Formats: sequence, structure tokens, C-alpha cells
Amino acid sequence: MSLLLICHIGFVGAVEKQQTSAQDPLYDGPYLFEQTKTQQSQQAYWICASELQATRVINNELKRPNECGKLPEPKLNPKAKEIAANTYTNVSKIVALSDVHGQYDVLITLLKNQKIIDEHNNWAYGTGHMVMTGDMFDRGHQVNEVLWFMYKLDKQASDAGGKLHLLMGNHEQMVMRGDLRYVNERYQTAEKLLERSYDELYDSSSEIGQWLRSKHTIVKINDSLFLHGGISGEWVDRELTLDKANQVYRANIDKSKPELKSDDLLNFLFLGNGPTWFRGYFEDDYQESEINRVLAYFDVKHIVVGHTSQTRVLGLFNNKVLAVDSSIKNGQSGELLLITPNEGQDTLIRGLYDGSRVTL
Repeated sequence: MSLLLICHIGFVGAVEKQQTSAQDPLYDGPYLFEQTKTQQSQQAYWICASELQATRVINNELKRPNECGKLPEPKLNPKAKEIAANTYTNVSKIVALSDVHGQYDVLITLLKNQKIIDEHNNWAYGTGHMVMTGDMFDRGHQVNEVLWFMYKLDKQASDAGGKLHLLMGNHEQMVMRGDLRYVNERYQTAEKLLERSYDELYDSSSEIGQWLRSKHTIVKINDSLFLHGGISGEWVDRELTLDKANQVYRANIDKSKPELKSDDLLNFLFLGNGPTWFRGYFEDDYQESEINRVLAYFDVKHIVVGHTSQTRVLGLFNNKVLAVDSSIKNGQSGELLLITPNEGQDTLIRGLYDGSRVTL
């Protein structure tokens, strides 16, 4: 797809006078949208000191306006929307974390201190795989920064022979179907200036929206299964496969809640005890026999999940369940999980916020 952007003549001048009522000037963006399917061109929008501006993109590169401070200047990746495999073997090392919820600064500090990225915020994990098990959206005030950072890391990881797995959580699904209850109020300004509701900022006409819609909800790496919420026994009863579930998620992620409820499979996958909402592992009466049933079905040793917040990375049921939502969403600290295969056994390590590591 050609990514040469042609700005509307006079557009910047027409919008740059629009001001927000926020007390502090807002810096946000870029937001990229296809103008028309036939032209196959995109338009880039920035909010700089609470003023809306538009820029060109040439050779897949965005140049931010001078007034836009340190907003991301992403290089677009023509392969960003390709659908990857959902099963991987012989991966030498894995890092997993979850539920960033717009806390960009905490995310960057954690990844730097754990040597997953370098001092310039570039991929430094070599051929390893990094898994973000959902929920980048909502709550926090730097969602767009998180998304563009992950977009960049996606390509850098692949170029290095590694892989970034960006899994869809319940909050990604909520935003895409227009459930905006948890969106940070900061983004009301973007909605006004761009004359789009928040979900439309990431719809299927947007660069980030198209990229997200290509991503899986569940992946299997070595002998671990990764997803946002968890797998209940109902999945096993339905005899679902990863291929089938991921395909159904991608095909239906924009459907409304009533539409999802009207279909038995969609209602299960997207709502209730589906993989992005399930919290059963953390209930007092949950039986280890149910975990064993799920592990056997997928032929794995671990299920790695986010969604249910903890104070740290936690192992349950003799580390059969690994919980990686370490409350990064609070904006203070966070942890990640490091998995290294070692002669048939996995070494499981908590990567702490200060860069230290502790065996799980």
C-alpha cells in the first residue's frame, strides 16, 4: 500500500486555531487514517499544545511538527498487518507482562532496567520472544505512546530474529466495540479536535487499528500458553483450537455487545467466561484438576495470564498458572516474567522494577 500522504490544502491553517479547554496544553498523536480505499493514502494528525495539525508521510516516515515536542515519529511498517503464526517451538527465552493501561513511563523503565530494550528504547532482547498479554488501552493517559512504542518494537523484534506477541485483552475489545467507560478523560480533547469518537481513532481505517486487528488473542510458545484472562473448562468442552478461536476473534472484534450475545460461540469467546474475561484461577474454590485438564488439552506446562491484578508476578498451582498482571496500571511500579527453557524444565524468574531478578 502506498503510504505517500497528501495533506488537504489549507487544512493545517483551518484547524490550528482550535483550542481545548484543558488547563495544560495537550500533546498527542499521531493518528493515521486512510483517506479513501481507492487512493490508498493516509492522513496524519497531531495535537500539539492543544492545536490540531496535519503532516505528510513520505517513504513510510512521519515527521512531527516542530511544535509537537517529543511525540513519537514512527516509521511505518508495510508488513505490520500480516497475520503471524500462533504456535512457536524452540524459543530460547521469553518475557511476558500485562495490563500496561497507558502507563508508558512505567513500561519503559521496567523494560530498560530488565535489558529488554536499550537506552534509546530499541529492542535489545535478541532472538527472544516478548508477550504482552493484553490491556494496553484505558485508564492511563499515555495509551497512544504505548501503542506506537509497541508498533516500533514489533518490527525491531522481527528484524532481530525475535518476536513481539501483542495479545488482545478485554479492554482492546471494549474500545473497538465502543465501550468507552474506562477511557482517560484526557482523550476527550482528541475526540473533539479530530471530530471522532475514541473508538473511531482506532477503527479499521487507522494504521494502529489495522495493526491491532491482525493480532492474536492466544498464542502457544514452547510449553506455555499465553492469553489475557484464562482458559476455562468450557473451552475444552467445546473442543476449540487456537486457529479457530483467533480467527473468530479477528473477524468479530468490531461487533456490538448485543450482536455478540446473540451468537453462542461469540458470547462465550468475547464475554462471560471467555479467554479475555475469565478469572477462575484466582477463586478460592477453583480446583487444580481443572487446570490439569486445560494443560493436557493444549499439551503445555504453564498458562500465563494477566487481567487479574496482583502486587507482583505470581505462580499458582505449583506454577501451572503464572499471573503477570503486576499492577502496572497504578503508574508506580511493575514486574515481568522471564522464562528460559533449561534441559526440559523452565527457569521462571520475576524481573523486578529496579532491574533485579528473583526466582519464582
